[in-house]
This record gives sequence, structure tokens and C-alpha cells, in this order.
Amino acid sequence: MWPLYAAGFTTAFGAHGIAANLGGFSDDAVTSLLVLGGLLALYDGAEVLLKPVFGSLADRVGGRPVLIGGLIAFAAASALYAIADSAGWLWAARLGQGAAASAFSPAASALVARLNPAAKRGRAFGSYGFYKSIGYTLGPLLGGVLVWAGGLRLLFVVMALCAAAVAVWAALAVPVVPPLPRKRQTVLDLARRLADPAFLAPTAALAAATAALSVGVGFLPVSGAEAGLGTVATGAAVSVLAASAAVVQPKAGRALDAGRLTTRTGLLAGLLITAAGLAAAVLPGLVGVLLAAALIGIGTGLITPLGFAALAAATPEERMGQTMGSAELGRELGDAGGPLLVAAVATLATLTTGYAVLAVLLAVGPLLALARGGRTARVAEPE
Repeated sequence: MWPLYAAGFTTAFGAHGIAANLGGFSDDAVTSLLVLGGLLALYDGAEVLLKPVFGSLADRVGGRPVLIGGLIAFAAASALYAIADSAGWLWAARLGQGAAASAFSPAASALVARLNPAAKRGRAFGSYGFYKSIGYTLGPLLGGVLVWAGGLRLLFVVMALCAAAVAVWAALAVPVVPPLPRKRQTVLDLARRLADPAFLAPTAALAAATAALSVGVGFLPVSGAEAGLGTVATGAAVSVLAASAAVVQPKAGRALDAGRLTTRTGLLAGLLITAAGLAAAVLPGLVGVLLAAALIGIGTGLITPLGFAALAAATPEERMGQTMGSAELGRELGDAGGPLLVAAVATLATLTTGYAVLAVLLAVGPLLALARGGRTARVAEPE
């Protein structure tokens, strides 16, 4: 399992470590906000298009070769800019990194499910999410240190070495998980499976959690700055968010495996806690920023391992890669949609209104589910 955790760390560290430092330390390549936006979108756009494709490929040929191949491609794409060091090759490197992450990220998720029995998947996905959260947390910080010490090329060199090392580790340690025989699947069969509530509900929860996480990381520093807080205080708030998510994920996974928590209860609670965190961001000053960061982190930390465990439990083993790739697509859409929604509302009204709108959207689904559950329970009660 450790190489899979390392792969999760690599994709998170690569995505946030480079993205957080493109604008401030690459004046020769990033000449405007439009160029910066394009470089950021290139990575995510590749993931949106290719994750379902590589997830299906993992089902066809096995997760291990797709994992190792994706890591090697990520190392090669990172080395491309490190060697060439030109603005044009930076675009090619970011596109290559996004395409490579689209391969090894869903393959790693599918292998986490395939290599663990159903009774231990909650803990496994909790640990996998923990190391991804560590990557998200350390990426901007360590990336900034590396860029300060040796420029953007040094960061790409480290990313290339990291991905290559994990690829070798995976080749040595991850067992061969052969693809399972699959029944022929039509486009209509796929549509039915992806429209099933067993897929839609966890995926929607994961997308909502990712949307809130992206909004917290991107906009809480803005709220802190508007309240007169310095960069240290706002940076600490983002660290609280990531640390809360990292701590909660393994605990949530263990509680699920032990039967102390069900996926339905955990997902509903996670969404409500996340919505409460967005609502807390409306409060002024440091208290509002820290409370929002902690609650968003706890809520998303609950949702992430439970959502993936629920997807794994409802998916035929031979279609695990396809499901994980499709679920990752949902997360990517939430990652882009959350900040866009809050930014659009903030443009028309205020940033606090944007937080409130997203909080309401996240809370509506769980509250309706709880209301339906209460009505069903009352109907079922004997007179």
C-alpha cells in the first residue's frame, strides 16, 4: 500500500506545489493573469478529459501498469521543462503532467480498492486521503522553498525525481492485480450504472467536498486579508484546513470499518459540517477564518474516505478503474465549479454572499435526505 500512498502524495504535491508558485516566480513564462489561468487550467483540463479513459484502461490491462506508466510519464513531463527551461516547454510540461496524473491517480484508487477486502477499505481510503492531504499541505510550502533556492526548474527536477522514485517503488512492491473477466458493456449500460444513486450520491458528495475545499484554500486568505490579517495568519488558516482533513480521514475510515459509522450518516454529517464551515466564513476576523477552515477540513475529511469506500462497495471488481476515474471526474468538476460559483456571486454581491450560497447548496441535499428519512420512519412506525 505504501507506494500507492506515495503516488497520492505525488499527484497532490505536484498539482499544488507548482500551481502555487507559477505566478510569483516565473515572470519569463507567466506574463499575464490570462497566461497564468491558462497554465492552471491546462493541468485540470487534461484530468477532466482523461481520468475516465485511463480508469477504464486500468480495468482492461490491470491497474499496476497504468500506475507505473503514469508515474514514468509524469517524471518525463517534469524533466521536459527542467531540461528545456523555456516558456513554450512549460505549457507542454504542464499538459504532460496533467495527462500523466490522469493515469496514475485513478489507477491508484482502483488498486486501493482491489488490494483490500471490503471490511478494510474505509481505513485504506482514509490513509490514502491522508497522504494526499499531506501533499496538498506541503506542496505550496516546499514548492516555494525549492523555487526560492533554485528557481522553477529545481521544483520540476524534484518532481521528476519524486515520480521516478515512486514508479520504481511501485514496480518492486505493488503486486500484480490481473484484470478480471468483464461482460460486454454498451454505452447505455454505462449510462445506467453512472446514473444509479449508488454512484451518484457518493460522487456528488465528493464533488461538493472538493468544491468547498477549493473555495476554502482559494478564498479564505482573501477574507483574512480583507479583515487586516497578515500572510502568516491567513497561511496558518489554510494549514488548519488541510491538517484537519488529514487527521480526520483515517479516523473516519477506521470508524466505517468498525461499524461505528455508516456511509450515509457520515456523508450527510460531512456535508452539513462543511456547509457550517462555509457559513462560519461569513463571521468577521480571525475567528471566522479559523473556524471556517477547521470545519471545512473536518467535513471534507469525513466525506472523502467514506465516499470512495461507498463507490468501491457498489462497484463490480472488474469495473473498479472505470468507476474511480468517473468519480475523479466529478471531483475535478467540483474543484473548478466551487470557486467559479463563489467568484461569480462575489462579483455580483460580496464574497460572504458567495460563501453563503455555496453553504446553502451543500446543506440542501442532506437536509432533504434527513427529512425524507424522518417521514419514512414515521410511516413505518406501528400505530
